[in-house]
Amino acid sequence: MRVSPAATLSLSLTIPVPLASTKTHFSGEYFRFKRDVSIDQSFSRLGRLVSEKLSRRWTFSCKCRNRGRNGYAKFDDEGEDFIVVNFYRFVSIGDPEAEIEKHLSFLQDLNIRGRIYLNEQGINAQYSGPSKDALAYVEWLKEDVRFSGLLVQMSPAINGHAFPKLKLQNKPSLVQYEGGISHLPLLDPPMRAKPLEPSEWKRKLKDLTDDDEAAPSSSGRSCILLDVRNGYEWDVGHFRGARRPEVDCFRNTSFGLSDEKEAVSDPLINVDKEKTDILMYCTGGIRCDVYSTVLRQRGFKNLYTLKGGVSHYLEEEDTSEWVGNLFVFDSRLSLPPAAYSNNAVDETRRTPPTPVDTSFATCYICDSQVQELRHRNCANLDCNRLFLCCAECVVDLKGCCCSNCITAPRLRPLLHGVKRYEKWHVYRDS
Repeated sequence: MRVSPAATLSLSLTIPVPLASTKTHFSGEYFRFKRDVSIDQSFSRLGRLVSEKLSRRWTFSCKCRNRGRNGYAKFDDEGEDFIVVNFYRFVSIGDPEAEIEKHLSFLQDLNIRGRIYLNEQGINAQYSGPSKDALAYVEWLKEDVRFSGLLVQMSPAINGHAFPKLKLQNKPSLVQYEGGISHLPLLDPPMRAKPLEPSEWKRKLKDLTDDDEAAPSSSGRSCILLDVRNGYEWDVGHFRGARRPEVDCFRNTSFGLSDEKEAVSDPLINVDKEKTDILMYCTGGIRCDVYSTVLRQRGFKNLYTLKGGVSHYLEEEDTSEWVGNLFVFDSRLSLPPAAYSNNAVDETRRTPPTPVDTSFATCYICDSQVQELRHRNCANLDCNRLFLCCAECVVDLKGCCCSNCITAPRLRPLLHGVKRYEKWHVYRDS
């Protein structure tokens, strides 16, 4: 018997997957992973398999309210919910170029866009795509023992792709930091901050509620809550008690590295490195892991980071101790905490968003309260600054961040709502 090289064997496996172990948004449901196996094989006259070459592709579907004939929703690009996926891991990769080729080979038939960076120190990924494609990549990656148990964060992308294209490349630094990070001991866990589960983090924050920041406790220890993000991220949401970081790019972060003369802008100046607990947080965790190794080398002993970052915390603990939205580095720019709750991918289409406190956020131009926790880009292309703005100033300054930008030669039209600017030629040629 001979089987055509084009023959396809379809295998389906239905398994219960607990939410806690997968970090997905389909709590209590069953997943069906369908493996389409293309077989190039030949058989002897006795029917014994002589050779077999398999190439696999995973597709994803979930049991939900939109069931198909077999009781499961078969997702495709048309009408499927899009999601944004974020994860990272510091792990030794001997040959990053070969690793990239493997990933490219798997991703070539998937509808995925975003940033996936690999190098000798690991992987850092943020991408969007239809659920079946976005999750297929995660499952494929977890088959590699180096990436098993990967903590993956997901959130809905209501308007489709949140990134313009896919960038999969070997980057010298998984995150941008002055001087690079290749020399940092990121592969040595004890050199990084101790990760705290969201529940532990919540308890520590509550312990700080009745005390002033950095105030010593009865044991003589003090504690500092450190936001390791950019100032404009803090402006739309932060943990209560966290000081606004006076930086606009992680590359320039220098907490604990400043001279004593700059103590006003550096919360870590003159602190007792032996008796001060530093609680660090960022969006997904990677910036804290990187910067904690910098602080460790500077002699800071008690470093703690929020495992999985704010996005993981909002999924596990909701808005306790958090105020506002979460800034994200994609076309969505800002997400309410509800976006990270269980079943958020599905519920955002059916339930109204939970009201978010905006009382702390002010317009960069007139200092009045803003109603929408979402930045906009300056209409002046050569400025392009991200800024928060009230409705009145948006109109008065024609979408610009200041009066000087109004007369700029490359001025784009005022955008309303959540639209993002397109390439300059679209406006230049219109």
